[in-house]
Amino acid sequence: MSGTLNKVMLIGHLGDEVKIHYFEGGNCIARFPLATNETYTNRQTGEKVTNTDWHNIVVRNKAAEICEKYLSKGDKVYVEGRLKNRQWQGEDGNMRYTTEVHVQDFTFLTTKNESQSTGQAGMANAQQSSGPPPQDNPTKSAVPEVPVDDTEEDDDLPF
Repeated sequence: MSGTLNKVMLIGHLGDEVKIHYFEGGNCIARFPLATNETYTNRQTGEKVTNTDWHNIVVRNKAAEICEKYLSKGDKVYVEGRLKNRQWQGEDGNMRYTTEVHVQDFTFLTTKNESQSTGQAGMANAQQSSGPPPQDNPTKSAVPEVPVDDTEEDDDLPF
């Protein structure tokens, strides 16, 4: 196999509001932190342990505007994209590094009713006034469907 793959699929909760920046020419970029959790029971103590990982999410152009309009802190979202590493020089002169998930597809998993019950009326009001965004499908399964491509040859891989 000579190809490579850079693909990330995450389901998590927004850790902050979506922050958007507009550029000359009309393009824009939105960023927000996404929290994913891993929960297990410690065998020695029997206590439940939860570890949270934070991911830097980057969305561009029209998708960024949709995220800013409809997502709020605490909302659950599925994102799919690519990992990108970035470096820059900080104000102190030191090099800084970060890894980001550049989103190619997303699905809102928090429904309007869930938003209202958790006190996030801002998102619910936006949905009521202008309707749901095209990507919003609260009845969609949390596990995305993978399209089948019948044009490829069968191989002996078990998956």
